[in-house]
Amino acid sequence: MIEMVLDKLAEEFVKYLVQYALDHCIDDIRFLGSKYDEGLEERLRSVLGITFERVTYTRAVEILEEAVRNGQSFEYPVHWGTDFQSEHERYLVEKYFGKPVILIDFPKDIKAFYMKQNEDGRTVRGMDVLFPKIGEIIGGSEREASLEKLEQRIEELGMSRKNLEWYIDTRRFGTVPHSGFGLGFERLLLFVTGMANIRDVIPFPRTPKNAEF
Repeated sequence: MIEMVLDKLAEEFVKYLVQYALDHCIDDIRFLGSKYDEGLEERLRSVLGITFERVTYTRAVEILEEAVRNGQSFEYPVHWGTDFQSEHERYLVEKYFGKPVILIDFPKDIKAFYMKQNEDGRTVRGMDVLFPKIGEIIGGSEREASLEKLEQRIEELGMSRKNLEWYIDTRRFGTVPHSGFGLGFERLLLFVTGMANIRDVIPFPRTPKNAEF
């Protein structure tokens, strides 16, 4: 149930941001469209007023493997258990479904230790929102609320328990079922502006040893 609420919230959130850009920055969007990306405004409006496609990771792998059998080529091979590359995500969004896609139920071995495990013992309740020209724009999950399962997963991965005691305490002393997600802000800017390279939308320069926090 939490995952279902989370993916709806993520969809509404990103739609709100795109609509806000159209409402408040339409002159800039049209300028960028005329100079860099003729289909920009149309693509922005295309994500509004539709329901994003929901598909499990397992089903997505089947779609990609079938595409390869039919002649589609990918630089990186894909099979169950691999982490999708941008080329795989964009194929699903741009060529197969033709609209944003929400991927769910990823293999636990390619996701963070704190994601809640599904009953099949192989997958976790993770969620990625995929957008045209971008790939993943939002990533999130339901968190593991069981202390026993959390400790078992940490042990399976050979992680340092000493460094994670503070996190384990959040389960040891009680918690409630909860979820969260993060938006790639620069990826959102890339989508809204139609730029081709994410370096063109990074608001602050990044150089070694210049981050104070």
